[in-house]
Amino acid sequence: MAQELSEKELLKLEVEQLKREMKNPRVLISKSGKEIKDYVEAQAGSDPLLKGVPEDKNPFKEKGTCMIS
Repeated sequence: MAQELSEKELLKLEVEQLKREMKNPRVLISKSGKEIKDYVEAQAGSDPLLKGVPEDKNPFKEKGTCMIS
């Protein structure tokens, strides 16, 4: 689709996108960083990457072994 548009039309689309992005509220990184940190710490108890998966609920656990003789 982008190849079908002229350079002028592409620039117009880019300006429209930038105008939309300008309307997004900005938050200081000092505030949003603390909020992200607090959220991650609150969710850490249920994170399987940190806690691990119980053996009985692990879908990737090997069911048995295969021996070729």
